Amino acid sequence: MQKQEGKKFTSSLLFTGGVSILVGIIIFLIPIPQSLRDVAELVPARNAELGWRLLAIFVATIVALILKPFPMGTVCFISIAVLAVTKTTTVGVALSGFSNTTIWLIVCAFFISRGFVKTGLGQRIAYLFMKAFGKKTLGLSYSFIISDLVMAPAMPSNTARAGGIIYPIIRSLANVFGSKVEDGTERKVGSYLLYTTFQADNVVSAMFMTAMAANPLAAQIASDVLGLQISWMQWAVAAFVPGIVSLALLPLLMYKIYPPEIKETPEATEIAKKKLQEMGPLSKKEKQMIFVFFLILVLWIFGPNFRIDATTTALIGLCTMLLIGILDFNDIKTEQSAWDTLVWFAALVMMAAQLNTLGVIPWFSVTVTNSVSGLGWVVAFAIIALAYFYSHYFFASATAHVSAMYGALLLASVSLGAPPLFAALVLAFFSNLFMGLTHYGTGPAPVYFGSGYVTQGTWWGYAFLISVINIAIWVLVGGLWWRILGLW
Repeated sequence: MQKQEGKKFTSSLLFTGGVSILVGIIIFLIPIPQSLRDVAELVPARNAELGWRLLAIFVATIVALILKPFPMGTVCFISIAVLAVTKTTTVGVALSGFSNTTIWLIVCAFFISRGFVKTGLGQRIAYLFMKAFGKKTLGLSYSFIISDLVMAPAMPSNTARAGGIIYPIIRSLANVFGSKVEDGTERKVGSYLLYTTFQADNVVSAMFMTAMAANPLAAQIASDVLGLQISWMQWAVAAFVPGIVSLALLPLLMYKIYPPEIKETPEATEIAKKKLQEMGPLSKKEKQMIFVFFLILVLWIFGPNFRIDATTTALIGLCTMLLIGILDFNDIKTEQSAWDTLVWFAALVMMAAQLNTLGVIPWFSVTVTNSVSGLGWVVAFAIIALAYFYSHYFFASATAHVSAMYGALLLASVSLGAPPLFAALVLAFFSNLFMGLTHYGTGPAPVYFGSGYVTQGTWWGYAFLISVINIAIWVLVGGLWWRILGLW
């Protein structure tokens, strides 16, 4: 049996890895478009041959990230090595992503989020809101969403928040209320709470630059492509109003179209009280974690006035946690998700920057611009944004999606007349909202779907409806808010 499973694994590995390599070879063998040569000739530093070779390696990397023959970090290390061996870039350029300040912002934020888990503060936050709003099923859904929202600014892993902290609490609650997949009672409370919380997490992820790992990647690409600097505060302010409206309406919508059978849940409040009693009063470490949390929030908001950027703030928060003992260096060493993020983030940021430098992104931008030119920037940008949103059906990773399409479509949007900051933020927000489309589109999705409480047909059907409603809210309410802010 083990030999058979081993053979299946090896066959799958060879197939998915072979597909990735084959895609890269096919692109490499396609003749370089004359339009790319024309764009490359406009700037002496650009090189159509190197750009096309890099595109082949980049697309093969994206396909590998989707098919996952190896972990993301392994795939990206291989890509870095291939770039250096084939002389597509120098070794220095291939490794330049590791010095990127945005990457270290997100890595430090992962370490900070570990403090929420280690001290138990994350669970305490969830139980506090559950105690306050948990007498009804609708209130329970809001309690989990608010908990997610409170933790999001300092937790860049939506998988850690939604999957690691909130999901286990929902599952245990479902069991308490006799809502189980095995006996067909999943609709009592489990299905509603799990699906609503998952969809809301994607909105929460859009509301802060540090709430999802691919957000800083989008900000960095905007800087590389347009020289546009998006601050933590600009992102948060722009997302606040449409985000709050989405979070307020989503549980109500699902309560109407996908209602739980049990509406009253007084036991949930008692469970939360019992858990909080077991945890006891705030520990010294939890109080210290709260202090660090507010310290970094204040510096992210007001730090730019004193020339303290977001990465420096994250470093200050991390060092404070190490100095006062919330974390020790063993915690840093064992935070695998942070180091994994560092590797794939460095590779993807470097390749995206080089695609821009060598002229591939400007060429793709010109191609897209020509296809929708003459429609006016509003209509053209709407077409581009919707195409970007719904193409996520083909991606199993928001990071891969952002890496593959964000930069080129942003440049095309600006070329058509869209205000740069407006276009950058809208596409960045969509990079989170589209994660709810499928049961494989983001880290927490397989966790929630794998519980069996929601069938695939139900998941996809309601996900499409929610996507339309979210787009409407973020375009209409968000558009008005962004007009007030002067973004367009």
